[in-house]
Amino acid sequence: MIWVAATLIAATAQTVRNAAQAGLTRDVGTGGATAVRFVFGFPFAALAFVAASVWMPLPSPDLRVIGWASLGAVAQIAATAFMLLTMRDRGFGIATALMKTEPVTLALIGAVILAEPLGPARLGAIILATLGVVLASGASWSRAAWGPLASGVLAGALFGLSSIGFRGALLALPDGGYVLRAVTVLTITLGLQAAIMLAWLALGDRAALRGIVSQWRISLGAGALGAFASLFWFIGFALTPASNVRTLALVEVVMAQIVSGRVFRQTVRPVQLIGMALIMAGVGWLLVVAAG
Repeated sequence: MIWVAATLIAATAQTVRNAAQAGLTRDVGTGGATAVRFVFGFPFAALAFVAASVWMPLPSPDLRVIGWASLGAVAQIAATAFMLLTMRDRGFGIATALMKTEPVTLALIGAVILAEPLGPARLGAIILATLGVVLASGASWSRAAWGPLASGVLAGALFGLSSIGFRGALLALPDGGYVLRAVTVLTITLGLQAAIMLAWLALGDRAALRGIVSQWRISLGAGALGAFASLFWFIGFALTPASNVRTLALVEVVMAQIVSGRVFRQTVRPVQLIGMALIMAGVGWLLVVAAG
């Protein structure tokens, strides 16, 4: 069950990275803060790649690997754009809940594209945990317009598609252990995303580009955390279907609610407690199914 440990490490590192990126948003804007995870994460991935190559031969990526990695890279950038659009229109609570529908779409896409077995038990666990996220978000759905709802679900689907691309690239590598394959695909993916975001900022938002350079210390920290989190996401993807990884990662919602209550003294409503219980039940069910 190495994928379980890898997923929990990735979710924790991602939470810290998100906090670092949030601090940058005020100074460099949304586009600049989004670019940080890719532009400043790539050097750390490349360094890990070079270090690994000193000790052992790395797998050689072919066009299939590049194709899958490109799919994941572009889908992740597009998903981020739709996520930010949803947050702008409907706020953080609804946007977060809609993003977390990703495991459901991910399981369906994986069954179609990668022919990964779904099964009623696994699908039931994923749906149960996802329903828990919707309730635990505490979002007010009565005033949610169809446009933002559609963009939020689309963002979740695109995040799911990006995970499929990353897992496809990992499976397409001809040899190497799960760590070596994760390092290789991570380096390719972040290299593509860094190039895309640098070109985007150079053409359309040079102020943000100058901003992330001027804030290079914080940007480096966020980039390092992002690369570290992505490495462990990829290790998880190399060992089990991506929907298993992303469903287990929903425990992050429970941890965030606990921190909000204890640290920030925010009130948790009964329906949110029910949602957290459903998340834990769904995740537990998934782990039982995955253990066979």
